[in-house]
Amino acid sequence: MVSRLIPPIIFRFNSMSSSKQIAIIGSTGSVGKQALDVVRANRDRFRVNLLSAHNNADLLLQQAIEFKPQAIIIGNESKTNCLKKKLSNVPVRVFGGMDYLDRLTSIAGFDLLVNALTGISGLRPSLHAIRHGKNIAMANKESMVAGGELIMDAARYHNTTVIPVDSEHSAIFQCLRGESLKAIKSIFLTASGGPFWGKKQEELNHVTVEEALNHPNWVMGDKISIDSATLANKGLEAIAAQWYFDVKPEQINIIQHPQSIIHSMVQFADGSLKAQMAAPDMRIPIHYALHYPERQPAETPVPDFSGGISLSFEDVDINNYPDLMLALDAMKAGGNIPAAYNAANETAVNAFLNNKISFTQISEIGKNVLKKITMIANPSLRQILETDIASRVIADDCIKTIQGFNR
Repeated sequence: MVSRLIPPIIFRFNSMSSSKQIAIIGSTGSVGKQALDVVRANRDRFRVNLLSAHNNADLLLQQAIEFKPQAIIIGNESKTNCLKKKLSNVPVRVFGGMDYLDRLTSIAGFDLLVNALTGISGLRPSLHAIRHGKNIAMANKESMVAGGELIMDAARYHNTTVIPVDSEHSAIFQCLRGESLKAIKSIFLTASGGPFWGKKQEELNHVTVEEALNHPNWVMGDKISIDSATLANKGLEAIAAQWYFDVKPEQINIIQHPQSIIHSMVQFADGSLKAQMAAPDMRIPIHYALHYPERQPAETPVPDFSGGISLSFEDVDINNYPDLMLALDAMKAGGNIPAAYNAANETAVNAFLNNKISFTQISEIGKNVLKKITMIANPSLRQILETDIASRVIADDCIKTIQGFNR
């Protein structure tokens, strides 16, 4: 990676401002756009100082013009000059290349980093921000899966707060306010079941991308929608939960809840159970994370109990969800194995979205990667990133082999 000189003062931080200064990385993705919806509805409370996108320069341009952050980052460097020209009359500094994420998330100028990136690319900027005293609103589940122990250790050492944004983790976080982590007996992560609940694996061989993306309750990005269809997302959430809430794998349970009203539950040592309920709308946990530690009014939907609502629960047959089983096995193995599973799953899901493999072959690739990767018990950041790269190489080889058989 080429070292670049960034001027020492990018942000003119107004410490007297009553607005919370925020940075949103991944601002053109599903969570990033909804985070800006929350900002848009609360302009008196928030000031956006930094935005980033990987490739969607057109939307990033629109966001820059509307919110006028002090800086934006476009990961695709080839689009940097075009953005600079289009923003020449707007007081926004433009940087090209994702290596700027590490540096700009370290610079004073915001109170809260909203990490809305997809994939392990969010791990390094999260650590850089935490090490410079920033609080994190974490929607980047993959970073918590691959390096959650590093993130939470750094947050404890630097006395910063990591606020979960995923609806399930946000629910647990809210249930635990005022409680001791030592009082947790069990955590229950609820799953809607996705579009294929009740179907056997053999029925899913010819599932199309469009069918897999058609979630019954939530509107999400493509990657997480596929993870919801395979239930890999519940395995990833379980791995992240153990780091967020300092619990053991055997304390984490997954149950199916098709209404998506109860987002997760915590059972305490005395037998009490707390559940957090809300409409299936990501703006609700985002609103909570941005306003934390306050709870402010919001114009978001609420469940209508006037006509009666039935809430049902069912055990998840993990034998029918090989991607979930692989994720839970990776969690139990620990070390760098969750990072390997995460990389394999990301690579396989991307291949499915591009019609290179079938829906059921996503788990086959994950299984092959976990067989071949070398276990490291207590990985450093460097070893986690090396595991990520190695796992993607193995996964790519598997995809090429599958494509060869399909010709």
